[in-house]
Amino acid sequence: TMEGLKKEGRLLAYPEADVSGIDAVLYDKDKTYFSTKLITTGIVYNTKAPFVPASWEDLTKPEAKGLVAMPSPLTSGAAMIHTVTLTGNLPQGWDYYDALARNGAQASGGNGDVLKAVSGGDKLFGMIVDYMPIREKAKGAPVEFVFPREGVSAVTEPVAILSTAKNPDAAKAFVDFLLSKDGQQAAAKMGYIPARADIALPAGYPDRSSIKVLGYDAAAALANDAANKEKFGAVMSQ
Repeated sequence: TMEGLKKEGRLLAYPEADVSGIDAVLYDKDKTYFSTKLITTGIVYNTKAPFVPASWEDLTKPEAKGLVAMPSPLTSGAAMIHTVTLTGNLPQGWDYYDALARNGAQASGGNGDVLKAVSGGDKLFGMIVDYMPIREKAKGAPVEFVFPREGVSAVTEPVAILSTAKNPDAAKAFVDFLLSKDGQQAAAKMGYIPARADIALPAGYPDRSSIKVLGYDAAAALANDAANKEKFGAVMSQ
């Protein structure tokens, strides 16, 4: 992770980087790495699902028993960030995942596996990164995506410059482009939520103001990674 690289002293600070239009929570306070986009994790559901989910809690309803798929944080970094975010923000903490396990939720593979299961009807609900179902819905897949009311986790595909960079000026120019309006518009054209608040979201997304991004402590997550993976495995294997 970028936090790990920073801790090892392998990143070059770039204090002059232009972060106008980017929320301070989306870049390192020491300006060693910067978010380039937001990829949130919410709920995908098949249009034949018995109800339209609006909350993370909805995935624990009896009507969803055995019908929920999710990527495993044992194999997906985004899924681990999602797990840490939910357990750290939802009042239930790890009890939420216990409820999912007791309701027959299945955790395996990555986000692509979840999309395949839900769009194909093998499962009717899933936890998944936003752009996949939004993109596939536009192509005609029988899926919808929901940003749950409690909020969503997010990965930000940060960019950084290595402290050993042979041409730091060129690296800084690349960072400048990614954070610029042109660079952020390019991210939006690819179907991602741009990090800059002054760039419109792609088609298929709601208004930015309606998307609540939950907090996430990257340093704590890095320190507790092994323990969190062990905990997840124990909870979901019951």
